[in-house]
Amino acid sequence: MTTQLPTISPLSPNNQTDALEDWHSNQRSQMIAILDFGSQYSELIARRIRETQVYSEVLSYRTTAQELQQINPKGIILSGGPNSVYDEGAPQCDAQIWELGIPILGVCYGMQLMVKQLGGTVERAERGEYGKAALYIDDPTDLLTNVEESSIAWMSHGDSCLDLPEGFKILASTENTPNAAIANHQRRLFGVQFHPEVVQSQGGLALIRNFVYHICKCEPTWTTEAFVEDSLKEIRKKVGKKKVLLALSGGVDSSTLAFLMYKAIGEQLTCMFIDQGFMRKGEPERLMKIFDNQFNIPIVYVSARERFLKQVEGITDPEEKRRRIGHEFIRVFEEESSRLGPFDYLAQGTLYPDVIESADTNVDPKTGERVAVKIKSHHNVGGLPKNLRFKLVEPLRKLFKDEVRKVARSIGLPEEIVSRHPFPGPGLAIRILGEVTTEKLNILRDADFVVRDEISKQGMYHDFWQAFAVLLPVRSVGVMGDKRTYAYPIVLRFITSEDGMTADWSRVPYDLLETIATRIVNEVKGVNRVVYDVTSKPPGTIEWE
Repeated sequence: MTTQLPTISPLSPNNQTDALEDWHSNQRSQMIAILDFGSQYSELIARRIRETQVYSEVLSYRTTAQELQQINPKGIILSGGPNSVYDEGAPQCDAQIWELGIPILGVCYGMQLMVKQLGGTVERAERGEYGKAALYIDDPTDLLTNVEESSIAWMSHGDSCLDLPEGFKILASTENTPNAAIANHQRRLFGVQFHPEVVQSQGGLALIRNFVYHICKCEPTWTTEAFVEDSLKEIRKKVGKKKVLLALSGGVDSSTLAFLMYKAIGEQLTCMFIDQGFMRKGEPERLMKIFDNQFNIPIVYVSARERFLKQVEGITDPEEKRRRIGHEFIRVFEEESSRLGPFDYLAQGTLYPDVIESADTNVDPKTGERVAVKIKSHHNVGGLPKNLRFKLVEPLRKLFKDEVRKVARSIGLPEEIVSRHPFPGPGLAIRILGEVTTEKLNILRDADFVVRDEISKQGMYHDFWQAFAVLLPVRSVGVMGDKRTYAYPIVLRFITSEDGMTADWSRVPYDLLETIATRIVNEVKGVNRVVYDVTSKPPGTIEWE
């Protein structure tokens, strides 16, 4: 990983010049640009490229050929998307990109768009193809080097490329798709009808490496060490001798940011921890101990539990909960920063997925609608007041979660923070369905503690992406001590995932489930039933709200 690159938005070209001039030439020349056509896998493509230690960035599909020429990436990838290329108003890329002489890989919709714009034909397929398909390779060179014959490719398309443009040849096919992979070797244009970025495509990473290294001739310069070194320089250069305030949540993102900022500017940094009352059992105390006592990083504790609880009193809609919690956080933050300040900069732990998913770069210029659908609001991007008094410092805004963990380990964060399961900003408030009350918070906090305690004792904490409890706003009849009970059920949610974008429910050993359920019913007052969630993402989300 190297120093972050600016986000390119064709909506505001006048703001790009200064940022572009600040790039180092080696960063510019090693970049792979991904034009996003609304695919839910666009971020995943970027992550897969970064796994090869080459920098990648997701840009709007409306980025022009001139802007791409300014960026001068080593390669361009056109993502998939939900549209058909022959639909009226379907997103199109600038047709001049084919003349840039830069290697281009079209994925699914991106391949179909390449075929259509270069003179081929795309039509509705007689039979769609979804899920696993065996790949039969005709040309095992260039793009498909080291991709094994009959390896599984992950398909998700209802359209098919019938006639290929002049100069293109077939590289591979499947039973239902004659043109599963194509190429114009002379112009270095490639297309695949499947998704090489998903884990289900067995030769996907090999294909991506072929494109990045052999076709685009990239060098592996995107390393953790380089990122840390360059970030420290950039932070010191930007901040100078000014004071910086950081809102610390205790998660890996804000904790990594705090360690990185403190390493860069020392006592110029003040961390503020706002205890909103929605954290897990013992976490506020543990956080203060680690930062204040163990590492001597300045941290101010702010108790605001009653204020936040009052804000969500009687509120049942999950988005309204998030909005109210976010709004109250800003109010408390502003009050306390005025008391502690003045501060010149605010450090935020914004990550790259937050930037992509909260951006407006994929708004259709005709309809005003987003190409990619927003599932839920993000608390780091777009939640700040317009009259914010601080300048922002966001050193992590070009990193994915797994990259943040690598940085965290390299700068000495305790493993208990580095490997901490993801935890939502609104905390337990969105793991309590319906109204949040003190009673429900106490019940869920105790149940969640049992889950974490038991999987840690069994040495299984790291077997799960997340493992947590959810409290439902219903009650059921039970029998305890020969007496009838009428109490809450607890839902256990154990998830396996690589990145949180897609997830599967964990096949937990029955003995572990039994132990957790028994402990919760026996130890947590107000609970008489425990159930297990066996829903993957999609169709569900990881969190219940």
